[in-house]
Formats: sequence, C-alpha cells, structure tokens
Amino acid sequence: MPVTRNMKIFHNFEQINNIPNPVLTIGTFDGVHLGHQKIISYLNREAEKINGESVLFTFYPHPKMILNPDNHGIKLIQTQEEKLEKLEKTGLQNIIIHPFTSEFSQLTALEFVRDFLVQKLHVKHLVIGYDHQFGKNREGGIDFLKTVAPEFGFGITEISAEEIDEVNISSTKIRNAILSGDIETANSFLGNSFSLRGEVVQGKQNGRAFGFPTANLDLKYNYKLLPPDGIYVVQVKTGTQYSNGILSIGTNPTIADNNERTVEVYLLDFSGDLYGTVLDVELLHFIRPSLKFDSIDQLIHQMKEDEIYTRNYFSAVH
Repeated sequence: MPVTRNMKIFHNFEQINNIPNPVLTIGTFDGVHLGHQKIISYLNREAEKINGESVLFTFYPHPKMILNPDNHGIKLIQTQEEKLEKLEKTGLQNIIIHPFTSEFSQLTALEFVRDFLVQKLHVKHLVIGYDHQFGKNREGGIDFLKTVAPEFGFGITEISAEEIDEVNISSTKIRNAILSGDIETANSFLGNSFSLRGEVVQGKQNGRAFGFPTANLDLKYNYKLLPPDGIYVVQVKTGTQYSNGILSIGTNPTIADNNERTVEVYLLDFSGDLYGTVLDVELLHFIRPSLKFDSIDQLIHQMKEDEIYTRNYFSAVH
C-alpha cells in the first residue's frame, strides 16, 4: 500500500463523519519505533483487504500525567508534534487523539469498546499487541476482546512479540538507551535518529567568544526526554538544509556556576543568523561527558578536539 501524506487527525468523535470499515489499534505509540511501524503496516494491509481505512486510537495528555499529576516523572521520546509527523510517514490514514481525563480513565474496558469503538466508530477489525491492556484497572486485554468481539461484530487480530520484533523493541528500552547515552541503539530501534527540536534564542554568547558560535535551543517542552549531559555528534536540519554539527547538553561547569542546563549546537562550516529559527537536531553519536576544565584554554583545546572528532566521524560514514 503506498504511503499517504494526508493523515486525518481527529480530537473527538464529533469531528468524525465516516471512516469506512475502520481497522483500528490502540496505544500511546511513544517514539513510533520499528515495532509500532510494523503494527501500522499490518493495519494498512488489513484495511486495504476490506476497502477500509487504518485508524490509531491514542490519547493526550499521556495517561500518567493525569493519573499522577504531581509525580508522574514521565519523559517522552517525542513531543506530540514530532509523533504526528512520524506517524504520517507510516501511511496511517486516521488518528483519533482522545483527551485523556480522570473521567475517561474510569471507563471499564466494556464501556470503552461498546460506547466508543462500536457505537461511535463502528470498528470492523481491531489489531492489538500481545501485551496491551486498557480500561479501568487495565482490565481489558486480548482475552477480553476475544470474548466480546463476536457479540459486537468485529474481527480481532493479536500481534505476538515475535511478529512485532525478534528483539522485542519497546519504548522503555529506547528510553533507557537514550538515558545511558547509547544513541546508536536507540536510533536502531527507532528506525531513524532521536531528535531534539527547539527555537534558537539569545544565549550568553560564550561560544562565540571562544571561536565556536553556538545556537542556544529553547526546547519548550519539559516532558521531552533528554540524554545525559555531554557532547554529541549531530546533524541539524534548518528548513530543507542539513548541516553537520556538535551538540552540547549540560551546565557549562567551566564557565558557569548556576547549574542551569542548556542545550547548544555548533554547526560546522555554517555562517548566518539563526535567531528565531526552529532547528531539528538529530543525535548520532555520544562523544564524551560534560567536563569541568581548569582553564578556558583547556576548554577551547577540548572543543577543537571535539570538532576534529566530529569531522572524522562524518568522513568515516560518507
């Protein structure tokens, strides 16, 4: 089935006129990793067989943010905007982003299936991962669905762990890889590069004084997952152009003592004004942890070494 670029997005059921023969799956799909992509590929194929359309039913905000607002600790691989962009590239035809509220969390699995999937959406086929649970107290799963599917007249397909991926990719494994600085493993599971998106804002311009003019990024979302403080090889997308670069995450301990964590990127062989520009920074490789040097000269020397390392990295992969 060809990839579509016109995924329809619905924020409530009142917006939905008619989705023909919906083939649906449910989940948060944080990261839209290779396992998720396999599920959506299956959805698209099943929908094509019955002249239907593929549908993802998901939630916003993340359920943990509502169920445990004061201490959810959730850090997501993607912002909502990033997730929608990646989902569209999978060929998914429809996404329902249902508001997750305390009231919604109290729905039983039966109420959710009957009142939403059947009565409102008229689902024809449901595809569900082998370990997916839903409804109040996570009471709904594959066994429950197999029981009610004949009554409500929809088909059910369970995707096993082996079918999703032999190494059992999960958002948790990707999150742990990013948090440990293992960017290559995270990227291999994601099927593309883990990225940070931010607007270039005014910084202290220390880098410019050292001969390394960096762009300070405002990431805007405090729930976005960040890798460990350190220096990274990156590719930076500005509009339609890509530049090689070096990313610094940390508190700049050599020149600052306020423990303010910043995200700064230095674009190799680039000149121009980036203020106000939104950059997509794709992380490729962890170079080293953030360090406190005894002098500015030592810091500048290390920054030059980081640049040499980065240029060699790109020379090796091209």
